[in-house]
Amino acid sequence: MTGAIPRARAAAMGADDARHLLSRTGFGPTPAEIAEYARLDFTAAVERVLGNWRQEASTPPPSWIGMTPPQVREQVQRFQAQRAEGRKPGPEGISPPAAAPPGAPARPPGGLPQKPLANANPVQERARELRNWWVEEMLATDQPFVERMTLFWHGHFTSSLQKVRFTPAIYRQNALFRRHALGNFATLLGEVARDPAMLLYLDGAQSRAGQPNENFARELFELFTLGEGHYTEADIKGAARAFTGWSIDRDTGLFRFYPALHDGGPKTIFGRTGNHGGDDVLGMLLQNPRVSEWIVGKLWREFVSFKPDAAEVKRLAMVFREARYELRPLLRALLTSPAFRDAANRGALIKSPVELVVGTIRLLGLPVPEKTRLVRAMQAIGQVPLDPPNVKGWPGGEAWITTNTLLMRQQILRRIVEATNVASMGGAMRMAGGPQGKPGRRMERVKRVGEAEEVVMEPQERGPVEGRSLRAAGASVRLGPALATADVPALQRALLPIAPESPLDPGSTPGEAVARLLLDPAYQLK
Repeated sequence: MTGAIPRARAAAMGADDARHLLSRTGFGPTPAEIAEYARLDFTAAVERVLGNWRQEASTPPPSWIGMTPPQVREQVQRFQAQRAEGRKPGPEGISPPAAAPPGAPARPPGGLPQKPLANANPVQERARELRNWWVEEMLATDQPFVERMTLFWHGHFTSSLQKVRFTPAIYRQNALFRRHALGNFATLLGEVARDPAMLLYLDGAQSRAGQPNENFARELFELFTLGEGHYTEADIKGAARAFTGWSIDRDTGLFRFYPALHDGGPKTIFGRTGNHGGDDVLGMLLQNPRVSEWIVGKLWREFVSFKPDAAEVKRLAMVFREARYELRPLLRALLTSPAFRDAANRGALIKSPVELVVGTIRLLGLPVPEKTRLVRAMQAIGQVPLDPPNVKGWPGGEAWITTNTLLMRQQILRRIVEATNVASMGGAMRMAGGPQGKPGRRMERVKRVGEAEEVVMEPQERGPVEGRSLRAAGASVRLGPALATADVPALQRALLPIAPESPLDPGSTPGEAVARLLLDPAYQLK
């Protein structure tokens, strides 16, 4: 059984089910999207979500993704030398766009032109550009579930720009997660074990016979596949020896196996003795039923509720194993399970900072050409894409909400509301006319750019907004095309998974209703 739907519900599922499915598998569904899915029966809607899978991002990546380690080192050394001499590094210090090394993933056409790195640390500038590129992809994508799964795998197989200074490797890891977002977990696991960003992040690149590094083996067992209590220290030591020699080519930055650095001696792992290599360890793991239960448990907490149902986890894990670790059969069974559709689980999860910010911007159709401010907003409430806090990733769940982050979330939403009143909705962010707000008092800042003016969302206060500031902020949203034709009941259904804590005034206009609903505590839920 894979979560069959009762016959009485195998018709058009209606708006509530549509909203629930789209909010859990995407970012900020609009009333039109909800109405479109509401006409489908639930299984057909899930098939549509799972079927929309393009393995490449639609947003052109930065032009430097093909740079090699020597080119990156040269650029950094030139920057450091110029800074030491007291000169501002200019465009002349930038290497021309590099050709991709042999074997590197094909670069999508139309790469963004390289931005001059004047007076900017090239490593930090590339990190900023990469975060902004991913946020742009999440805002623009027509397959939000793929981006949600890419974000899920990023939080599971963690790496960080703070440690992996070779930024092209982080881009390729992000592309790897998207390529296998709905694919085969066994294939994904094998590629992650060979992924240069992972080898750098968990120090596998320096692991060699006689000096095996245990970091990757430990996290492979504890965080990636089994969980604590399902392996021994001897298993970790044996696995660490098995992965010796898995490293990175210094010239290309790609994976390379160095036989001379590999420990070819006998090792005992999970009670099996032999001259095991890294692939042998992965094979033994995938034979362990615990792996499927571990992955199902994490997916349950991501898409269903905070507390997995043990019996259901075992049932879904069996589906996963019978499908030979194909993810779509598992996700299909999870999303059509009675637990996923249970009314008790509506509004039972808290939006992550990425979901909150990206979802709100998408819902309102607010154009934001400069994504750095959005990343800062996410940072203020606890989540920076490509920079998780540690190898465990973001704890998520109820940890997203604290007294401070709840107030900061409201402050960010208030700024977004006000931004709709000064931005050119549905078009370019730059405005021909003057600002409609009061510079220095509004949460957005209006920056003059030549003849036009660019609206930017930049926090002006580091601390949470107090009640007086909130009361002084905008009380109505200027609705973009996605919301302009919806009535108040449809808007409430699109924005909230449960009834608002404070019911709307009967005479509220659509813009006033959206402004109120965005600040209602129920909007923090999904």
